[in-house]
Amino acid sequence: MLYQSYVHGVSKKPLLGETLGANFDAAVEKWGDQDALIVRHQNIRWTYLELQNKVNAFAAGLVSLGLQPGDRVGIWSPNNSEWVVTQYATAKAGIILVNINPAYRIAELEYAINKVGCKALILAESFKSSNYIAMVEELVPEISKSKSGEINSARLPTLKTVIQIGGETNDGYFDFEQIPTLASTKDHQQIESLSDQLQFDDPINIQFTSGTTGFPKGATLTHFNVLNNGYFTGEGLKLSSNDKLCVPVPLYHCFGMVLSNVAALTHGTALVYPAEAFDPLTVLESIEAERCTALHGVPTMFIAELGHPRFKEFDLSSLRTGIMAGSPCPIEVMRRVVEEMHCNEMIIAYGMTETSPIITLSETDDPMEKQVTTVGRIFPHVEVKIVDDTGRIVAPGETGELLARGYNVMQGYWDDPELTADSIDVAGWMHTGDLATMDVEGFCNIVGRVKDMVIRGGENIYPREIEEYLYRYIKINDVQVFGVPDVKFVEELCAWIILKPGETATEDDIRDFCQGQIAHYKIPRYIRFVDAFPMTITGKVQKFAMRDAMIEELGIDQVKTA
Repeated sequence: MLYQSYVHGVSKKPLLGETLGANFDAAVEKWGDQDALIVRHQNIRWTYLELQNKVNAFAAGLVSLGLQPGDRVGIWSPNNSEWVVTQYATAKAGIILVNINPAYRIAELEYAINKVGCKALILAESFKSSNYIAMVEELVPEISKSKSGEINSARLPTLKTVIQIGGETNDGYFDFEQIPTLASTKDHQQIESLSDQLQFDDPINIQFTSGTTGFPKGATLTHFNVLNNGYFTGEGLKLSSNDKLCVPVPLYHCFGMVLSNVAALTHGTALVYPAEAFDPLTVLESIEAERCTALHGVPTMFIAELGHPRFKEFDLSSLRTGIMAGSPCPIEVMRRVVEEMHCNEMIIAYGMTETSPIITLSETDDPMEKQVTTVGRIFPHVEVKIVDDTGRIVAPGETGELLARGYNVMQGYWDDPELTADSIDVAGWMHTGDLATMDVEGFCNIVGRVKDMVIRGGENIYPREIEEYLYRYIKINDVQVFGVPDVKFVEELCAWIILKPGETATEDDIRDFCQGQIAHYKIPRYIRFVDAFPMTITGKVQKFAMRDAMIEELGIDQVKTA
């Protein structure tokens, strides 16, 4: 029983002291003939041995381009086979893979490439409304007159090589399939020799995460960070070579890259990519067709799957486990996933990009109440403490900021020592910015973001508490609660609500449902019924965008209310 909100994830299983490439080669020795990667939209089905051959050939091809350990290579693409090949090939070549958000536009791409000094960029031809080729050529008009691999760009001075996935290859570009053919015997030998030279503390990955500065920060992760977080995630899911993991989450994000790809490939599990981007119907079709046993997603994805008009047509009985993460999980949604999607061992994960990403995880045999009301307990080999605004550890049950320490904490933000120091203190604790509580058994509950907490008339209000209550209303499909400026109370609550298909409700209906059940100051003053929430590509709701929209709608003068 805990007497203060501090825990350490003791484990009988040691951390893996090896590189991602070495671990993958060992996996191929065990499960070489078994399915490793199934990409339904590309009609691809590769065994572990076939995937290894693709990885090694592409890694040697990267070496042939003059790329060396420590160089940065960006990938700007939706989910496909080329993504996972690139992930493991760069790791084997000692190259740092830079994940670029598929939703980025020209200014964001320019910032990302220049921030970390990418020497090469691997990109899809297009994705949804994004024409990647057109954006690159606006940034790098010199490319069409350049020899492939010899670009000299005024705006992107470090970029020398652009590699195109799919479509007709343009002048100045390499075709992705061409890269392995460039490798010589010496290049292949270089990849083999690197397996003994690379160290597991070498950086392997840079992932951009938004911050209050207005510019994305490049969280720098090592082999050690990524491999162990993925491996222990697979352990938590009880993955084996008998499992198939359905992956509708984007690979550019930690959820897809680590909790899906690495978790599966460290355990002999087959990866199943339903489509290049999330679509609830293709997910349901893939689960049934491939008899998937595990499914990952953020809450909004599960809500979309459960709410699809054809949901009941599909046989999902093969499912047993998976992860729901990325944002707070509504309790009622979790219950429906367990009951209606047969995921009796569905678990909740909590973390952040800077912690590779998992900090806490529920267990498959945790009581249902704990599964649906907490984010589980401490991850193996990780520490957590919850502190007040003076930095003192709070008692169990008290709210404070959650701090994490351990192998999973990033090396830092790329080329940003000051921002790194602001996030990781002198004792090595990562300050998450999340408000949390910990009970006497060590189960954690995230109650909101430090910056999301609403202070109304001196009362501290945690929006998630109100969201959880409103989810009980039978007509509500999804809800988000946030604060907007107010002259009298400093802030007032606003709720954006998505109703279930065919349902109708009024603002008074919602307020009547709250009356007498929650404190009067927690009842939203403003209620709006909407068809969708503004979201990131990973499915995270953007409350700041909702707040901005309400400020504009209400004509609020923030200067007067500040």
